[in-house]
Amino acid sequence: MPSVFTRIMRGELPGRFIWQDDTAVAFLTIEPRSPGHTLVVPRQEVDRWLDVGEKTMAHLMSIAHKVGEAQRDEWQSDRAGLMIEGYMVPHLHIHVWPSWSPREFHPSGIDRAAGSLELDAAAIRLRARMRAHGHGAFVPAD
Repeated sequence: MPSVFTRIMRGELPGRFIWQDDTAVAFLTIEPRSPGHTLVVPRQEVDRWLDVGEKTMAHLMSIAHKVGEAQRDEWQSDRAGLMIEGYMVPHLHIHVWPSWSPREFHPSGIDRAAGSLELDAAAIRLRARMRAHGHGAFVPAD
């Protein structure tokens, strides 16, 4: 059975995409730790991050780095948080978000009621910043 992330990539479920290429995608999570919280996901369904090839993992981290730089600039955050996860959805994903506090790494730091308008606005801002950073070839239209 395809993961929820595979279904988002196929267009079966909605997604606010920030990045798309042949190997990976990045889209906003519906449960952000802060505005612009993005998931970097390989197109290949891989449950555990240690089971993905080094080349793919390096590519995912490169995307995460680009997203983190754009988030930090757009929201003037002190840092960009990064966490590799795979428990809630058994499909490797890297969380990247503008970060101001270690509290955001705790599950209580998640906004489980983020509104569509807020998420749409964050996606528009982050896409614009990604384009400004020179990554427009991989950033979908708003």
